[in-house]
Amino acid sequence: MGAVKAAVAAVGVAFAAGAASVAAGRLASDVALKAPPGEPLPTEPRLTVHATAAGRIALTRAFASQRPGVYGLTGDDSHAVVGAVLDGAPHAPDTVVRRLERVTHGTLEPGDKVWLTPGLHRGDPRTALGLDHHDVEIPGELGTLPAWFAPGDRDIWVIAVHGLGTTREHPMNVMEFLHRHHFPVLTLAYRGDPGAPRSPDGLNHLGETEWRDVDAAVRHAVRFGAERVVLLGWSTGATMALRAATRSPLRDRVAGLVLDSPVLDWAATLRALAAARRTPGALLPLAVRAAQGRTGLRAAPTGADTDSSGLRTPTLLFHGPDDTVAPWGPSRNLAARRPDRVTLRTVRHAPHGAMWNADPKSYEEALRRFLTPLV
Repeated sequence: MGAVKAAVAAVGVAFAAGAASVAAGRLASDVALKAPPGEPLPTEPRLTVHATAAGRIALTRAFASQRPGVYGLTGDDSHAVVGAVLDGAPHAPDTVVRRLERVTHGTLEPGDKVWLTPGLHRGDPRTALGLDHHDVEIPGELGTLPAWFAPGDRDIWVIAVHGLGTTREHPMNVMEFLHRHHFPVLTLAYRGDPGAPRSPDGLNHLGETEWRDVDAAVRHAVRFGAERVVLLGWSTGATMALRAATRSPLRDRVAGLVLDSPVLDWAATLRALAAARRTPGALLPLAVRAAQGRTGLRAAPTGADTDSSGLRTPTLLFHGPDDTVAPWGPSRNLAARRPDRVTLRTVRHAPHGAMWNADPKSYEEALRRFLTPLV
């Protein structure tokens, strides 16, 4: 009898441990499947404001705070734009001084906790950039999708799609450039974004279902005068653009793809985000399995995007080895497999979704060279 009780107890303990592991895996998967739009990703370290002066700000010395380029600086109630590191400025050994370009919202005080982000602008194209635009509503699979439309003279439109941790404010980084070159720009809010419908399960599917909202934007563009479109996406928005270019019934209207930091191996991205939240390594496979069970996503054995064989669209891909969210390897593999269609621009020292931020002039020149033959 004692042996039976011991066996029952052991089964109960094993069941409880298994249930706890499943729950832990589910919780760990939330970091990607429930990533709030507009909030910094957990891979981005929190910095402290040490001091501010005219045109300068001192931040905690860290690898992130020494990146080259221009970035948004986001706090709980503030947003600013910081430029290059000022090596010659006096500073304490544990700080870095960067150029403070402008404060767009709130104030920055010593002791404030802040994060570097890709997004430089707050508001809409008119308030942030002084560009005329229209608020438009796009009929989508799940309901109405809000978007901004900035008119241009060309009959080839650019449809811009943000990714993880950002909102449709992020594409405003390149909107001035596109406006100077006379492209109409449609900037999309998709399922799960503020003002847009939620997914039926309330989860982010990392582009696997959201691409249908990009398809809806293509339909809208064609209906209102676009002969062709260029899909420009960041992060999971780049994944959505790639899916639309290979799966949409209107894929023949897609003249070009621009992919910035595409998530081509969603399982690796989920593991990276979960690890950044200090999920124990033993639970990371459980997080992937939990995500698969909750969303129906399937991890490619090689980490390769399965749609690449159907890619017929000229593609410009920006990515680099310092992206800790979306591994660079699958992008290199995609470019190697499809040299007839894909041009890879390697960008070093740039975090996820911030290839433009590291060197805006080089990025925009590459974009200009890519777009010119398409018009």
